[in-house]
Amino acid sequence: MKSQAHVFKDRAALATHDGTLRRALGRAKDGFVGKRRLAVEALPEFGEIRAAAKRIKDHTLDHLADYLEQFEAQVTAGGGKVHWAETPAEANSIVLELCRKAGARRIAKGKSMVAEETGLNETLEGASMEVLETDLGEYIIQLAKEPPSHIIAPAVHKNREQIRDLFRDHHPQLNPTRKLAEVSDLVNEARAVLRQGFLDADVGITGANFLIAESGSTVLVTNEGNGDLSSTLPRVHIVIAGIEKVVPTVEDACTLLRLLARSATGQEITAYTSFFCGPRRPGENDGPEQFHIVLVDNGRSGMWSGKFREMLRCIRCGACLNHCPVYGAIGGHAYGWVYPGPMGSVLTPLLLGLEEAGDLPNASSLCGRCEEVCPMSIPLPSLLRQHRIDMHARRIEARSASWGLALWGALVRQPRLYRLASAAGARVLRLLSRGSGNLRRLPLAGGWTAVRDLPAPEGNTFMGEWKKRGGQ
Repeated sequence: MKSQAHVFKDRAALATHDGTLRRALGRAKDGFVGKRRLAVEALPEFGEIRAAAKRIKDHTLDHLADYLEQFEAQVTAGGGKVHWAETPAEANSIVLELCRKAGARRIAKGKSMVAEETGLNETLEGASMEVLETDLGEYIIQLAKEPPSHIIAPAVHKNREQIRDLFRDHHPQLNPTRKLAEVSDLVNEARAVLRQGFLDADVGITGANFLIAESGSTVLVTNEGNGDLSSTLPRVHIVIAGIEKVVPTVEDACTLLRLLARSATGQEITAYTSFFCGPRRPGENDGPEQFHIVLVDNGRSGMWSGKFREMLRCIRCGACLNHCPVYGAIGGHAYGWVYPGPMGSVLTPLLLGLEEAGDLPNASSLCGRCEEVCPMSIPLPSLLRQHRIDMHARRIEARSASWGLALWGALVRQPRLYRLASAAGARVLRLLSRGSGNLRRLPLAGGWTAVRDLPAPEGNTFMGEWKKRGGQ
């Protein structure tokens, strides 16, 4: 997927004025947040499981190479094959070659953020292969020719009427007078259209939520069953996943699964939680003839050895997006690449570079809500701050920000001058508010006042009040 992270500010400004988008995001956020809260409250030991999950992932990262080698050995013993890809281009080349060897013309594909990361669909379609996204949300945005706007709900930005219009435009073979008024009508139509795609597919491609070292199994969670059909009906099953997805044991994977669905959708467990253990064995009637796993690095080794290692604990649940006030205001497309929200604002600069995505770490109020709800206890605000520190050190931040920080630094080194300036500034802001208590326009703060009022200071400054009450 081609990045547009460098124009984040422009895309975010447009998103804040999109009423349809804001209504869709509001509905989705209320559902995600409320359901997660109820699911967590219903599990008193959630905090203990969360701590155990962090220990599991930290231990795995400490011994990552060992567990990846064990995973490869077990996959090979089970009749499958592991392929290693350092870059997105290499990953796409491996998958394309596997599809060509299989004589593939049609491919049934499950949702995979790593495949979005590498731009796999474009590579396969460029080789005249037909790729059908089988996840309902991914299918909708495939018809709309849009990228996903959420890592677990790709079409969360679409309303019912928009989806209805897409189906009418892209399903001309169906009765043009059919009713598509209810969600169930849309789901049933998608199911009917996708069914033939599963049957016709020569190759199935899926992602993986976890890779289990001790058994060579891959774990896939869905609520539609499309992952199971994409994996078992075609002759060849290809799994594409990041190297950080490995965990030591089945028990470890089950611990993480107890957090994943609750954090993502507020469920105790997803409707389909499947373990794939290789190709069809002699005497078995179901399953693929070939089983391939493409393990993708794409900068993860650099993260593992650097300051952002904790980001590799991420299990892609989307909880940080659902609770982020910035994501809730602008949606996922504004971020300009695969990963939106707080996790994307940390991850995208690591994968694309701060020069390309330097605005994203600043797209946060650092309220800390993302860290609070993260099931893997990733310190997202601290990582965002680290990006800001790195930008300042490398002098790639906006010139206005650099000047502002320099001025602030000079001012706070002079306490008396700082107190005078803050007191004068407070008085000026009160005058500009003209007694209303709010500022609708303010020089140097246009980004804030364009979409909200800025409260005017009330009364004395803290230092002024402290001195007034006898402080020294």
